[in-house]
Amino acid sequence: MTARDQTVADLPAAPPAAATAGRPGLLRARRLALRAQPVLLALVVPALLFAFWQFATANRWTRLIPTPYEVAEYMWDFAFGGIYDDAFSATLHVHLLASMSRVYGGFILAAAAAIPLGLMIGRIAVVRQLLDPFFQLLRPIPVTAWLPLSMIFFGLGPKSAFSLVFLGAFYPILLNTVFGVRSVDPRLFEAASMLGCSGSAMFRKVVLPAALPSIFTGLRLGLGLAWFVIVVGEMTGVPQGLGAAIMDGRTLSRTELVICGMIVIGVAGFLSDKAVQALGRRLLRWSPQHQ
Repeated sequence: MTARDQTVADLPAAPPAAATAGRPGLLRARRLALRAQPVLLALVVPALLFAFWQFATANRWTRLIPTPYEVAEYMWDFAFGGIYDDAFSATLHVHLLASMSRVYGGFILAAAAAIPLGLMIGRIAVVRQLLDPFFQLLRPIPVTAWLPLSMIFFGLGPKSAFSLVFLGAFYPILLNTVFGVRSVDPRLFEAASMLGCSGSAMFRKVVLPAALPSIFTGLRLGLGLAWFVIVVGEMTGVPQGLGAAIMDGRTLSRTELVICGMIVIGVAGFLSDKAVQALGRRLLRWSPQHQ
């Protein structure tokens, strides 16, 4: 027997067909498990909180907080009606759409104002010296402090809520845009200048792309604060909106309505954040940090 024949004889036999047939299914199961793992891990803390809530209400630790079943029942009635038939039955879509119009309207206006200002403050020294101290002076003032003035300027109603949402979203977007511009590597400007890039083209081709990751961080923070502020904004006498429903629930001692409003705001804010993240991943495909 030659050395080649001996080598071939030492190789392990091919696995039977039955063993190889099961491997694609095993690989699919592993892929499914890897995809499900983040979802399962994300559900751990809410499940523990839900269990504690059920345990606390079942053991009468408090009589003011309804049980999870009572909240789920009222949530169904809030969305579809047919159980309590009160003023809030089957009105979830009305309140949600009203709040969404104020949140997204104020957020879009805040982004449209904050991003250009942030680019100029971060890049142009004269603009930074002129505007940055003013914004830093106003930034620590809480949105709730602007509530009386917004009612004086815009009156009772949606305009006041819109203005407060704008203020809540404006500063996170502005600060992160300035930070992104100030963090651009100076060598990028040198390279762009050597290639003949100058003036407004420097903003479009160098500053804006390099600052875009920080800008999207600001957009996520601003949108989250917009949903945070909507409850305060809808304290200005608006008849519809999730914040208005929560305030009515507080006034009427309807704790289940308050909790339902909180849950809807949380879910809407979560989905909004996911939408901004998806847009960021699409626009930042070139960035290794956003793959």
